[in-house]
Amino acid sequence: MSRSVVSKRSSWPRWARRGLMENIATAIIAIGFLMLFQPFALSLYTYSFITMLAGTVMFIIVSKFPE
Repeated sequence: MSRSVVSKRSSWPRWARRGLMENIATAIIAIGFLMLFQPFALSLYTYSFITMLAGTVMFIIVSKFPE
């Protein structure tokens, strides 16, 4: 007897799936990194840690989303 594999499609909207949201979280982390290493604006330097932390938390949460 052969068993057919049924692919279960996610009911989540396409924009809320893991791939796109992980890319956005990675971009937020990269923006925070650039804010940290720029020599021009102290306010950007000040908020760089919060930006990187927000991106990291978003990445952790999004990694639990379905494909």
